[in-house]
Amino acid sequence: MANTEVSPRNTTDFGEFVKDEEEELDLEELVEPWYRYETEDNQNVLYPIRLGEVLNERYLVEHKLGFGGGSTVWMAFDMQDKRDVALKIMALGKWGDNETRIQDKIIKTVQDTSRLVIYTATFFLPRDDKSYHRVLVFPIKGPSICTLTLKMTPMGSRMSAARQLLETVASLHKAGIIHRGESEFSYFVFLYTKKNAIDLNAGNCMWGMAPIDRLSRSAKYKLLGRPLKQTIPFVDLWKKGELVSPVKVPKELLRTEEFYLCDFGLAKKVGDLTAQRGYPPMHYCSPDRLHGQEPSFACDIWSYMAIFSMLYLTFPPFPTFLEGGVVSDMVECLGPLPEQWKGLYTHPGGLDSWYDHSQTPDLDNDLAAKIAYFRPDADLVERQHVQSIMSKVFVYHPEKRPTAIELLHDPSFRAIMDRYGC
Repeated sequence: MANTEVSPRNTTDFGEFVKDEEEELDLEELVEPWYRYETEDNQNVLYPIRLGEVLNERYLVEHKLGFGGGSTVWMAFDMQDKRDVALKIMALGKWGDNETRIQDKIIKTVQDTSRLVIYTATFFLPRDDKSYHRVLVFPIKGPSICTLTLKMTPMGSRMSAARQLLETVASLHKAGIIHRGESEFSYFVFLYTKKNAIDLNAGNCMWGMAPIDRLSRSAKYKLLGRPLKQTIPFVDLWKKGELVSPVKVPKELLRTEEFYLCDFGLAKKVGDLTAQRGYPPMHYCSPDRLHGQEPSFACDIWSYMAIFSMLYLTFPPFPTFLEGGVVSDMVECLGPLPEQWKGLYTHPGGLDSWYDHSQTPDLDNDLAAKIAYFRPDADLVERQHVQSIMSKVFVYHPEKRPTAIELLHDPSFRAIMDRYGC
């Protein structure tokens, strides 16, 4: 069904338009580029939305959750079921069809989907040229993992999240599904990050959120920030649309202890040749993927350990400030990459020194040093357990990494979970 404008009784308080050039520049830093709505030379055209629209004669659009390479995501009120939902409006192309297809496989084959954010409905929005955008309806979740939220989150909650996430990854792997970290951007969370990426990374791992369905729109805006908006400029659109600032993390997080995994647009079934291709986000990407190897359960486990490290340390394990970025820090921390990988690096900026086996890890930057630096409050026994966990997964050859089930039963992993009551 086509969208409709909101009825007159609902036209009050849908945010504020920018008032001057300074506010325009501030908004520009938070929203998708205007040219993403242009149809020429754009394979991923976005669908223009206005706050206050009613989509599919049911969903009243109230706020913006974020945007990505293949979608925009909006917070809407389901006027039929009287609850808040997230509407992921896919760009033109196969993104929406692929995500729906893999989620249908997940629903059919994964035994426990309780910690997976699965769509609850889908519909289409037509364009003037008779093409259409798929819309996926999701329950609201948030906030995601970031340094800001972690600093306000007790360590027991963080380690509970680590356990729940690993159990979720294990359930996907048992069903033969690789989650994959790829190049699509994701903002399906109560948090914006200028350039994040989807699948198994911190941006799509999130806590539950207490419902705010019964609050008025003004009360929601008080919690999540009033939307700042601007009519989409420079593009001769066939319908009106707005660039809208995303929600902000509430000071009182409304966080629950449940932990979820979302965004399956580039997940794939083992052996599935129809899955879309792409490259993982650097902070959470295994080095084998960065050297052209196919996605595997083992690359998910590396990505999981990068998330575990962030949950435990508060910061990503491999920063980007060295020449060569994340990989240079991996080499400093773990030692040189396999010599046979030389020349296979899939991104620009690779360094020959990464494969030089005359060098050894930097003892001031190895795993033990990182753990001691970021967690000086932890005792020696705890730090040794964490080092053991990380060192078993942060190995270059994927066949040497433990499976999700093996890691769940690892003595050091269990010791950390027991220590924090998880």
